[in-house]
Parts: sequence; structure tokens; C-alpha cells
Amino acid sequence: MNVLLKARTLLAATALAAGASAATAETTWTMASGYADSNFMTQNIQKFIEEVEASTEGELKITLHSNGTLMKLDAIRRAVQTEQVQIGEIRLGSYSNEDPMYNLAGLPFVAGDYDSAWALMQAQKPYFDELFDGIGLKVLAYQPWPGQGFYTKEPVNGLADFEGQKLRIYSKATQDMGNALGFEATILPFAEIPQAFATGLIDALFTSPQTGIDIQAWDNTNYFTAAGAIHTKNAIVVNKDVFEALPEELQAALVAAGEAATASGWEMSKATYAAQLDILAENGMTVTEASPEIIAKLKEIGQSMMSEWEATASPEAKAVLETYQSGL
Repeated sequence: MNVLLKARTLLAATALAAGASAATAETTWTMASGYADSNFMTQNIQKFIEEVEASTEGELKITLHSNGTLMKLDAIRRAVQTEQVQIGEIRLGSYSNEDPMYNLAGLPFVAGDYDSAWALMQAQKPYFDELFDGIGLKVLAYQPWPGQGFYTKEPVNGLADFEGQKLRIYSKATQDMGNALGFEATILPFAEIPQAFATGLIDALFTSPQTGIDIQAWDNTNYFTAAGAIHTKNAIVVNKDVFEALPEELQAALVAAGEAATASGWEMSKATYAAQLDILAENGMTVTEASPEIIAKLKEIGQSMMSEWEATASPEAKAVLETYQSGL
């Protein structure tokens, strides 16, 4: 009887320990991002991670590898799909060759201000939900880039100043735009910009003040000509199977943290834009607004690109555009 009692006591203690271990078990994910810690998007991701850990009481922890230290930006989506990492940040415009919807926000003056960019994001969400579901991913949050501008070595007074300059851009849409403006436009990854300047592959950029600060554009250019025009988006994506394997309460916490990150991403982008222009100026760059001639040409190009977009888009994609435009 003593032996039997001892055995039962040992089993009970083992079960109690196992229960305690399960109650305190935690899941740790790895996250990859392509941008520096000083980038407001990375800072917003840090807030997202802190919110996830707080709302799950430490049951879900996310370790962030920023600034392309784990993998390059363009490799992140595939890494999340194949579970090399569970979660990552991607730039939607990088996949415009796969579906026209990735390209829509990148057309000049389709969504030329933050309110329009928010309305477009809301119209796109159901489409993107289905699109990403089909490739084994789930979008948790969106973050908008600030308005764009031209980084050049010489001042820009009109369209003639663009002729023949070698421009780095980041998507097929901005490549088409750059060529239409008179540039020789080349798509290059973010990480290759400094080397491209050093080797003479490029001598100008079209991108946001944030990116200019991240790569210290003042080392290679002297002027920033602000045009606004485009508010493209990044997305925080998670592997669908990994997400669905979580308990429902952790899934809900991730979704809620993602919604909060989307809202704060918009606010941080707006709040930092003016400060970023000041940083460019403080580092010796001359900051000006694009001339009416340039803005008019960008709007003309945007209309032409919109017609081309509609010619290639599916009925479902065109319905997203119609929904967006009807709400403006």
C-alpha cells in the first residue's frame, strides 16, 4: 500500500508540474525587417511587439531582426511562407509583377495624401486578405510611406532638369513614372543604393525623406524636391499555418495589436514627415517643393498609368478601385 501511495503521489506531482509548465509555456517567434531601427516603421514594429507581449502576458514573444541583418527585404516574404521566420515586414510594391493590386498605391496621385491613402487601404484590405491567404500568409498591419520626392545633385526647377539623369526607384510603377519624366530609371534594392552612387550606376533617387535619412542621401546628393504624389505601403505578414496553430486568444491578441499598429503607423508617418525634412536640411540639403510644371506632369502621368492599370486589372481589382473612388 505504501508503494502504491507513493506511486500515486509521484504521478500527481508530475501532473501538477506538467500543468504548471503548460500554463507558463511561451512561444517565441522570429521577425525579419529590412529597415534601420531609426526608421519610424521599425519603431512602430517595436511597439507592435511590445503590445503583443503585454496583451498575451508573455505567452507570445517576438524577436525582431531589423535593417536586413537576418535577410534582405526582398527575401522576407518567401522566408515567412516557408517558415524560416514566422513573421516579417514586406514592401507591397515589390510584387507588382504578380498582381496589379500591389501597384495601385504606387501610381502618382491615385492617393496623394494620408486620408486618401487610408481610404485606399480600407478598400484594398478584403482583396489583399484573399490574395495573401492563397499564398499561405495573413496580413496583420499596414504602414504608409511618407510622400515622395527627388534627390538630386543639382537644383530642380523644371522637367528639363530631369533629362538623362540616372534615377534609382523601387517598383515598376515608379520606373514607368521616372522614364516618363525624362530619367533613365533603374529598380534597385534599398541596400544597394550607396554602392550604386559610388559606381555611377545612379545619380538621383525618387523616394521618401525617411529612406533618404536611412541611407544618408546627403553623402551623394544636395537637393530634395518634395512632390508628395505617392503613399505606398508596407505590410506586416505572418505565416498562416503558424498563426492558426496558436490558441484563439493569442490569435485575437495578434489581430488587435496589428490593428493598433496600422493606426499608429499612419500617425507616426504623418508626424515624422515635417521633422524628416528638417533633418535633411540640417545635414546640408536644400529642401524645396516641386514646381507646378512637375506636379502637373506627375498628375498627367498618373492618369495615363491608371488607364494602363485598369486595362490589366481583373474585374475584382477594378471593383476595389471603384469602391475607393466612390468614397472620396
